[in-house]
Amino acid sequence: MKKTSNGWMNGFIGVMIFSGSLPATRLAVADFDPVFLTLCRAAIAGVLAGALLLLFRQSRPERTDIVPLMIVAVGVVGGFPLLTALALQSVTSAHAIIFIGLLPLSTAIFGVIRGGERPRPSFWIFSAAGSFLVAGYALIQDGEASPIGDVYMVASIIICGLGYAEGARLSRKLGDWQVICWALVLSLPLMLPFSVYLSPDSWDDIGGPSLLSLAYVSLFSMLIGFIFWYRGLAQGGIAAVGQLQLLQPFFGLLLAAVFLHEEVGPTLIAVNIAVVLCVAATRRVARAPRMKAETEDMKSDLTK
Repeated sequence: MKKTSNGWMNGFIGVMIFSGSLPATRLAVADFDPVFLTLCRAAIAGVLAGALLLLFRQSRPERTDIVPLMIVAVGVVGGFPLLTALALQSVTSAHAIIFIGLLPLSTAIFGVIRGGERPRPSFWIFSAAGSFLVAGYALIQDGEASPIGDVYMVASIIICGLGYAEGARLSRKLGDWQVICWALVLSLPLMLPFSVYLSPDSWDDIGGPSLLSLAYVSLFSMLIGFIFWYRGLAQGGIAAVGQLQLLQPFFGLLLAAVFLHEEVGPTLIAVNIAVVLCVAATRRVARAPRMKAETEDMKSDLTK
C-alpha cells in the first residue's frame, strides 16, 4: 500500500513538473532558436545524467536494450522538445496545451501496439471523440491559430506517446530513473557537439526569462521530471499512475495565464474538460483487460 501511495505521489510531482514545460519553452523560443534549444536542453541534461549513472555505478544496458532506449531518446529527448518548440513559435502555450490532453491516449495506443493487446470497440470510440474535439477546436480558431503549429503539436504528441510507452515498458528492466538517464547519455554524442556549433554568437541579448526557461526545461522537464515520472509508474503501476497525465492541461493552462498572461477563455477550458473526459474513458476501457496482467508483473518484480 505504501509503495502504491508513493507511486501516486511521485507521478503527481512528475506531472506538475511537466506542466511547466510548454510555458517555459514558449518563453525560451523568444530568444533561442528551437533547434538549438532542443539540442542544448538535452546536452545539459545528458551531462548530468551521465554523472548520476557514474555516481551510482550503474551497469551498462544490454545490447538488446539499445534500440528501445533509442526510441525513448527519439521520442522524449529529441522529438517532443523540438516539435513543441517549433509549434510555440506560432501558437500560444495555452493553445498548445489543448493537445497535451491527448498524450495519455497516445501513450495508451502505443502501449496497445507494443503489447499486442486488443481493447474493446469502445476504446476506439472515445479515442476518435477526443481526436475530433482537438481537430475541431483547431479548425474553428480562424486566424488565431497556426495550422503548421497544430501539425507540429499533433506530431509531438504521437512521438512523445511512443517514447512514454517504450520508457515505461523498459523501466521494469533497467529501473525507473535509469531509463531516462541512459536515453540522455545515448543521445549526448549528437546533442552536445551540435549544441555548441549552433550556440548563439552572443549571449548578451538573451533575456533573463529565456535563460531561466532554458534552465527549467533542461533540469526539470528533461531530467528531474522523468525521474519522478518513471519512478511513479514503476511503484504505482503504469495504467493507474499514467492517468495523472490528465491533470497536466489544467496545470499548464494555469501557468500560462499566470506567467505568460495568455488568455484562457471559456471555450478553451470547455474543450480541455471534454478532452480529459474522453481520454479518461478511453484509459478506463483500455485498462480493464490489463489489470490482471499488470498485477502479475508487479508480483514477479517483487520476487526478483
